[in-house]
Parts: sequence; C-alpha cells; structure tokens
Amino acid sequence: MEARLIAALAAALFLGAGCGEPPPEQVNADDVMFLQMMIPHHKQGIEIVRLAGPKATSPAVRNLAAAIEQTQTTEVQTMTRWLTEWDQPLTAPTDAHAGHGGLPETDRERIAAVKNERDLINLLIAHQDDAVQMARVEVYNGESPKVKEWAKQVEASREAQIDLMLGVLEQ
Repeated sequence: MEARLIAALAAALFLGAGCGEPPPEQVNADDVMFLQMMIPHHKQGIEIVRLAGPKATSPAVRNLAAAIEQTQTTEVQTMTRWLTEWDQPLTAPTDAHAGHGGLPETDRERIAAVKNERDLINLLIAHQDDAVQMARVEVYNGESPKVKEWAKQVEASREAQIDLMLGVLEQ
C-alpha cells in the first residue's frame, strides 16, 4: 500500500512539473535588436504610406498603402508585446545600428520631398527593401523560432510589395 502511495505521489509530481511556468523562450541579442530596429522602421513606413492619400493616383498604390498601414500597425503591436514579455527595452541604443547591419532610417528630407506617386513608390521600394535586408539578418542570426518565422514572412511580403510597386512603375 505504501509503495502505491509513493508511486502515485511521484507520478503526480512528475505530471505536475509540466503544469507550472512554461520554459523560458529562446531569445538572443539579435532577436531583441531586430525588433527594436523594426519598430521605428515600421512606424516610419506607416508615415510614408500615409502620403499615399494626397500623392497616389492609382487604386493599386492606394490599396497597397492601406494594407501596409494596417499590417505594420498590427506588427508594431506584436513586436512591442514580445519585447515587453522578454523584459527588454522597446528602443535600441542610439549607436546600435552600426553593429547590426548599419541600415539607417529613411531620410526625413527624402520623405518631405515626395511630390507624386512615382516619388512615393520609389521611396517605399527602398524602405521595404531595408526591411527585407533586416529580416534576412534576423533569419540568419536570430534564435527565437517565432521571431525568425515572422522575419521570413516579412521578407516574403515585402518582396511581393516591391514586385507590385515595380509593376506599377512599368505601366
């Protein structure tokens, strides 16, 4: 009887061990830096696509701009949540860009210089290509499976957006 009780208690302890806190997520400095850099990059992308209202003449560009704004707003919320869950700062140190790809923000003067749809498309192509480059670095250097998977999605979706915009330019 005593052996059964000990066995039952041991089984309960063994089974209960998996009911506590989940194991810590695998995250490295590259995952954190990627998200810290992508948050302002996304916010700037949202700023750029908001120019589409007064600058875009084609429905394709207006629709793409609306989709980018909606998607990137949601992605900023997700990235912010992840960094918060990891107890990490939402912003990178000011000198951090050099050590992680060196991609600067899109030039503010260039944003202000957008006069028409063609300027907007060219600026947005360059901006989205920067996102592709940052995502590739994350896929290569990151550790978090969910962040690496999301980076692959960023790479694919931004490349598709670039292709669409190049098609508009060819018309």
